[in-house]
Parts: sequence; C-alpha cells; structure tokens
Amino acid sequence: MQNTRINTLFDNIAGGLDSFFRNPWRRFSLLLISLLLGNFLGTAVSTISGQKADLDIVASALLVAATEAINRLAYSTPVATARSLPVQALNAIKLGLIYSLFVEAFKLGS
Repeated sequence: MQNTRINTLFDNIAGGLDSFFRNPWRRFSLLLISLLLGNFLGTAVSTISGQKADLDIVASALLVAATEAINRLAYSTPVATARSLPVQALNAIKLGLIYSLFVEAFKLGS
C-alpha cells in the first residue's frame, strides 16, 4: 500500500496503542472493561427486546449468530490471532453478554 500521511498516522496510532497495552495491568483493565461492557449490553438488549415483544426472536437469532461468529474467531484460529488484544476483548464482551443473559433469565424465573 502507498505510504500516505493518513496511512502513516494510523500506523503510528496503532503502534502507540500496541505499546500502551503491552503492560499487563492495562491489558487486564481493558479486558475487564470489555467484560463489564458485555454485561451492560446483555442487560440493555434483554430490556429493549422485552419491551417490544415482536423483536424477541430476531434479537435472539442475532445474538446467537454473533456469539457463534466470535467463538469461531477466538477458538478456531491460530494461537497468535486468538491471543491478540481485539480478539480477546471481543471474547470478553461475549462472555459478559452471555453471563448477563443468564442472570436476566434467573431473575425472570424467580
């Protein structure tokens, strides 16, 4: 690809973020924030789709498809790709989302 100013800018930003998140505590904090974001998204999705009763099946189908796509990306790719920070953050969001949906199901069941 041609080395334009915008390309150089994006490369510098990506390199800076990569060096910033090499610190294990920063990486752990980003993954924890991703987990909590997934928890929030799960609560928001279940609340919104529960309010409009006609979107329940569509929302659940989209969530299952997204979960399976993230599973395929995180668990069936080479180790170097699966250990990358964006893939781990997506996996943490997925885990928080699934956990939140289980908690919502237990709340509705009681």
